[in-house]
Amino acid sequence: MNTLVDTSVWSLALRRQSGDLSATERPIASELAELIQEGRARIIGLVRQELLSGIKAPAQYEKLRSTLRAFPDEPIETADYEAAAKASNDCRSKGIVVSIVDILICEVALARRWSIFTTDPDFRGYAMVLPIELHAPRSRE
Repeated sequence: MNTLVDTSVWSLALRRQSGDLSATERPIASELAELIQEGRARIIGLVRQELLSGIKAPAQYEKLRSTLRAFPDEPIETADYEAAAKASNDCRSKGIVVSIVDILICEVALARRWSIFTTDPDFRGYAMVLPIELHAPRSRE
């Protein structure tokens, strides 16, 4: 199964030095490396934009932009945006506040039957309303 990777995971793995990762963050970075190696990691354009935003050093921006070019953006159709709006309405009707980017990630993953790899706890709330599958790092034991 392909996995749509959220900004939080890409950022942890690509914008931070591996030596700076905590014991709980290292398995996340390792899992992303495995998903990439298996050809299962997917990205959408809004996640790419989030990752590249706010980088002050031009050389760092270019390095990250070049790295991310290895991952084509998943095309997003009108139906994806419409389904994301409905999912947003469904979550809000249950008292769950949504982010526009997060809910689009949920709907793209649902429409394609992909899991979502994230460290953002908001996705657990979305999963109470939407039938999304959250990807967890595999055990290394």
